[in-house]
Amino acid sequence: MDLGLKNKVALVAASSQGIGRATAECFAAEGCRVAMCARNQQTLHSAAEKIRKQHNTEVFAEAFDVTDPAAVSHFVAAAAGNFGGVDICVTNAGGPPAKGFLACTLEDWRRALEANFLSTIYFAREVIPHMQRKRWGRFITLTSITTKQPVADLVLSNAVRAAVVGLVKSLANEFGKDGILVNNVGPGFTATDRLRELAKSRAQASGKSEQDMFEAWAADAPLKRLGEPREVADTVVWLASDRASYITGQTVLVDGGIYKGL
Repeated sequence: MDLGLKNKVALVAASSQGIGRATAECFAAEGCRVAMCARNQQTLHSAAEKIRKQHNTEVFAEAFDVTDPAAVSHFVAAAAGNFGGVDICVTNAGGPPAKGFLACTLEDWRRALEANFLSTIYFAREVIPHMQRKRWGRFITLTSITTKQPVADLVLSNAVRAAVVGLVKSLANEFGKDGILVNNVGPGFTATDRLRELAKSRAQASGKSEQDMFEAWAADAPLKRLGEPREVADTVVWLASDRASYITGQTVLVDGGIYKGL
């Protein structure tokens, strides 16, 4: 199936590992030119080089922190300068720590807002004008199942990621006339380093093993397994494609059916 993405320019944040990296790989496999960023320079450039060689495509990589608006602006400008514009932007950042409400400090809240909400605004401000000029664009946020179903001990994520959904709806309404689609993808329990951190936290609190945590999450899903980063990435790439040309302002869960609502 031709997704119509060949030679499109896709920016993917936090793409040195996990879901972000899988997303960058999927875009490259579809013939996109890819711009990647993450905080760890060594890990990022290693991932970029592997994608460049495996898919024989152009990859631009820059290490910085997405909570720095000036750095985001520089990255977008550099990627657009290298590739002649920006077509797709996928925002992403490491999730905040697993804590209950009273254990969260005000600094924890500030960091969660900067990493998981304000960074999305920084990217949107920079990429939307490029998309308006082309009258075509895809802006996709990566959040969590917590946007639909709060998860115990993830109060920071539960609260802050809901703000991203409000932003997605607002941007979809405002920029649809410009040919820009804005959507959110919410992964469920997916086999990433982030999930291993949550398993460790839960295991320490309960006296059970980390493996017990993984098995419990898998058992709670109708598919009886955890998700894989590539499965989330495939959904992101589909939303960015011409095959999803009448979908905007939506949250698509990739959770194996674990969300219990209608």
